[in-house]
Amino acid sequence: MSRKLLPLSIAAAIMSGTAMADAPKVAVDIAPVHSLVTRVMEGVGIPDLIISPGASPHEYNLRPSEASALQEANLVFWIGGDLTPWLEGAVETLSGGATVTALLESDGTVLLDIRENALFEAHYHGDHDDHGHVDHNHSEGDGHDHDDHGHEDHAKDNNHDDHAEHDEHGHDDDEHAHGERDPHAWLSPANAEVWLNSIAAQLSAADPENAGTYFANAAAAREEMATLSAEVTETLKPVRGRSFIVFHDAYQYFEDAFDFPASGAVSLSDASDPSPARIAEIQARIREEGIDCVMSEPQFNPGIIATVLDGTDANTGVIDPLGSDLEPGAALYPQIIRNMANTLAKCL
Repeated sequence: MSRKLLPLSIAAAIMSGTAMADAPKVAVDIAPVHSLVTRVMEGVGIPDLIISPGASPHEYNLRPSEASALQEANLVFWIGGDLTPWLEGAVETLSGGATVTALLESDGTVLLDIRENALFEAHYHGDHDDHGHVDHNHSEGDGHDHDDHGHEDHAKDNNHDDHAEHDEHGHDDDEHAHGERDPHAWLSPANAEVWLNSIAAQLSAADPENAGTYFANAAAAREEMATLSAEVTETLKPVRGRSFIVFHDAYQYFEDAFDFPASGAVSLSDASDPSPARIAEIQARIREEGIDCVMSEPQFNPGIIATVLDGTDANTGVIDPLGSDLEPGAALYPQIIRNMANTLAKCL
């Protein structure tokens, strides 16, 4: 009597289920970070995504299922309170027994200060080296030659008294005080490489049995990041030197990584719509300096960009730092970076 064999698909599902049952429960804040964690956990488990794709991470109401994921998590990975201050209390309350990793605090992360002037004057005058490296915090030994840019005095040199346009344009002083960190650090593939190691280390500490898989996945993903960066550099090469404006100032890590500076932002932050005076100022910049492209974002009112473009010859495109229309998973992060480069190249 011959023995019946299970179909391969069923056998694989059973084996996969066993691996998933043994995997630590992991919760992650935003889709780009979820993508990195998913890549490191491939073959072992799948992390839970807390903030729905397409939602703004700056303000969000947790669903019951997302609160449960935080409560059940053994590990939590998030950018940190700089991006999602509202999540800090939820993490402390719901994930008290979990190992929590704020990726902005990871050794080797390159950090940039939030820019206060939405017209990015340093870029406008062609002095790219003045724009952003303020406090790399953990830059020693990270292999990046950022210290020779001479950016350490940026926060000191820009006094609030010198920026009267904030009050004049209807902004309450500035939503971002001097010295605060720009939290959009995932848009630097170099930071993503650093975080892959941090993620693998924390997962391995919680789950030593699968440490080899975590570190092997992280190593492979770092090689993929290097390939991605080379690809993006090639994509941007034909339009290098052309000028663009973004909706809100969220992209300087991408700009810095690929030496591709924006000329300004329509809004100082995504906390409120730009004032009429700010829109008029941006329109003047577009006309006077021949700005090639103004980028919108899927999370924000497209009517504002239409108003900005009125009476100008600039093109427009949609750029998305969160991958709102992409399927969450390991492929999402590189696709975000690739899509940003492709959109810019087409628009410029």
